[in-house]
Order: sequence, then C-alpha cells, then structure tokens
Amino acid sequence: MRKHPVITAAVTAATAGALAVVAAAPAQAAEYHSALKIRGVQYDAPGSDSNSCATGNTDEEYLTIKNYSSSATINLKNYLVKDRTGNRFLFTANHYLQPGDYVKLRGGNGADSDSRNVVYRDNCNFMWNNPGDTIYLYKPSRSRSDVHAYTKSGSDPDRNGYIGFHN
Repeated sequence: MRKHPVITAAVTAATAGALAVVAAAPAQAAEYHSALKIRGVQYDAPGSDSNSCATGNTDEEYLTIKNYSSSATINLKNYLVKDRTGNRFLFTANHYLQPGDYVKLRGGNGADSDSRNVVYRDNCNFMWNNPGDTIYLYKPSRSRSDVHAYTKSGSDPDRNGYIGFHN
C-alpha cells in the first residue's frame, strides 16, 4: 500500500507540532485542585553534603508543604512525596495541618512534631538532586495534589539552595 506524500507530511507536521506544544509546557505549569501544595524546597543543604546518619546534614534538606485552604483541616496520612527518579516518602502517621499551616519534611532522623511542624523521613540519604529534580505530591487516592520541577541554574538565581513555590 502506497502512502500519500501530502497527507503523510501533514500528519507528521501536526504530530510534531502537538509534541512541541506538550514539550514546551514546564512541569510546574500544571495546576491541581488541591488545598495542599508544595510551598518550597531546600534542595541543597548548606555546607558540604554528607549523608552520614551520625554527622551528616540531610536534616538541612527539606520540603515545605502548606495547607492553603481557608477552612479545611487536612490529614497528611497516606499522602505521598516522590521525586523524578522514584525516591519516595509516605506519610504513615496522622499529621493534621490546620488552614494556613505547613509542615517541613526533613531528611535524616528526628522526632516528628506537630508543634514544631516537622516530620523526618528517617532516611539519611538526600532526596532532592542538586542540579535539578521534579517533586510530586500525591493525595491518598494517588491523584496529584501538586508538582514542581526545578533546576539549580534556572530556578535558583541567588544560588542559596532554596526555591519557593506558591508563596
């Protein structure tokens, strides 16, 4: 069967154009209907990176998640945080965020505290890649709550290792 060159060229051009539109949209452009959002990430801990549980600085790397609702309290239990390469953290305990409240999900080991707004990953490996990464936040139903991509060179002009979203 012979393909018609004009039709083949038109379909190829239309497909390429659609792919270009999809490729041009950055990951952080997606907006999800959720009150729970990623407020910011300290993706590069101050100082030299060391993932030693005893003397390392993974607790200085954190993700801030905020409840942007004006009236609803949100329980973080069964929310999932992932990065582009599949590193993941599942909130397995109840942790309630009142409207306007936030939690810092820190690396390393420590005592979770509602009063100090902190949850530790109990993992001494760094989760966020310094050159760039994508952060996904999933609801307990596994639908997306929020997603953000960053690059050190494009998203962090002051090079302090922190990027804010939804401020």
